Order: sequence, then C-alpha cells, then structure tokens
Amino acid sequence: MEFFLRIINFILISLLIQLTIATVLIIFGKGKLPDTPKSGLVFDELHLDYSALPELQTFAARDGEKLGYRHYPAESDKVLILVHGSGWHSQYFLPLAEYISAEGLAQVYTPDLRGHGAALQRRGDVDYINQLEDDLTDLISDIRKDNPNATLIIGGHSSGGGLALRFAGSQYGQQADAYVLLSPYLKYNAPTMRPNSGGWAYAYTGRIVGLSILNTMGIHFFDHLTAIEFNMPEDARDGTETLAYSHRLNTGYAPRNYKKDLKAIAQPFLLLAGATDEAFVADQFEPVISEYTDVQVELLPNLSHMGVVVSPDVQPIFKEWLGGL
Repeated sequence: MEFFLRIINFILISLLIQLTIATVLIIFGKGKLPDTPKSGLVFDELHLDYSALPELQTFAARDGEKLGYRHYPAESDKVLILVHGSGWHSQYFLPLAEYISAEGLAQVYTPDLRGHGAALQRRGDVDYINQLEDDLTDLISDIRKDNPNATLIIGGHSSGGGLALRFAGSQYGQQADAYVLLSPYLKYNAPTMRPNSGGWAYAYTGRIVGLSILNTMGIHFFDHLTAIEFNMPEDARDGTETLAYSHRLNTGYAPRNYKKDLKAIAQPFLLLAGATDEAFVADQFEPVISEYTDVQVELLPNLSHMGVVVSPDVQPIFKEWLGGL
C-alpha cells in the first residue's frame, strides 16, 4: 500500500511541476513584433485590380456558422480548392483562379478560412484546434452536392499549404484525388524555414510550449490566448487583414507532423516554389519532401513568396499538371 501511495505522490508532484512550468511559460513567454521589424514578405505584388473578383458566397459548417468562399466556374470535371496563407484571405488567388477557370482546367473554390476575411465578429480565432480541417471537409461536402463525380484537388499557399498537408494526414485525407502546394509551411524548425518566416511571423514561443504542455494533459481552457503575430506593412492593410492568431487557430493551421502527413499522400502531388522566396528556403523543398512521398517539384526562378501565386509564370505549370490528371 505504501508503494502505491509513493507512486501516486510522485505522479501528483510531476503533474504539479508540469502545471507550474506551463503557467510560467504562458504568462511570461509572450513575444512581440520588434520595434523596428524587418520588412518581412513583399506585398507589392498583391496590389492588383480586383474589380473582377467574384462575390463571396457562403456554406454552412457543421456548427451552423456561415463561412465565405469565392467560386470560379468552368466546364470541367475537376474541382480545385485553394486555401490562402496566414494574415489575409482568398482575394489574392484571383489571377490564378481566373486563369484556371477561363482555360476550362477546373472549377476553383477559394474559401476565406474561419477567423479571416472582411466583417468578422471574432478575428484570428476558432473554437477548437481541428476546426479548420473540419470546415474544409464541410466545404467539400457542399461542393460534392453539385459535383459528385468530379476529380477533387486540394491546394494551398504558405500556411494554407500547411493546412492542406494537415488535411492530407487526417481522417479526411483520402477525400482528395490530388494535392498542389505553393511554398507550403511545414514546421518552425523544418529545413525549409527562414528565421521568423523571413521577418513575417513572430511566435510567442514560450507561451506555445506552455499551452502545448497543457494540451498533452487534455487542458484546452487557455487555447484562445494569442500565440503569434504577423508583420504586415501598413500600406498592405485594408482592414480585412488578420494580424494575430490564437493558439488553437495557429496550431490547427499547420501540419500535425509534416513527415507523417507527407507519408499519407499517395495521390498525385505538385509543389511549386519561387527561388527568391523570402519566407522559405525554396531549394530545400524537394530534398525534404521527396524523402517521405513522391512529389513533382517546380522551382521557379525570380519568383517571391507571393509571386508563386500571382505571377503568370506559374500558369503554364498548372495547365500541364491539371490537364494530366
């Protein structure tokens, strides 16, 4: 009996120590943008003519929330969903989505992820960690009503690529017939990363560690706390940007384990990156990802992190790849 009491005491003390460490990290592990931050990503390429932007439509997620998306129709048996990166929303997919639609390569859907977009009551937050992938599945279900036999391609840029990869490794991953990632986020310490994503993202590292400790203990009460801030230039802001994420949104926007998630991809897989990407080390994508799955990597010269989405140079690659599916 005494032995079991000692074991119980040891467990309780260990839990108390973990809780104490987590509490200290959560309270004092806050980061912030530096007073004179680096420029981060270059947003000049996103100053486009958006007059032809399709109107936002909505679909009902499983919790009843109406979430926005834009639809670029086409006479095609393929459907491509493109997931935007951190800090903004789906608007900047206009040139690429419009091209794919006009060429009849695929219908394109560009959702504004929960916690992002124009008029929001709660910006930069979700209800629970896995909600973004659940929302993506609900969008797919809505699309399937009118396109039951379509070839479905999941794509994403930057953090949106990370979410697409998380989706691939989830219980929903086989819903997709192919994947296309544009300069995807893998992990903060992956070989593809530049420090702070090139000056774009500033994580509350200590707080994230503390909250992760609590999460492993089944405690999610503090997951609403801010975990990361983004350095968006003033001239790129229009009131629709999202400059900070809660822990639960930030966690759910990224792969669970990018190595395991990559191993789950058996479908056709295209990855595009710009050689002058400011956030990621582009020439590391091929050696890192090909270790875990078959992938076609296209490294485009002179293209930036945003350029790999908006530049006309990426369009012929999409045309050839989509035409071959």
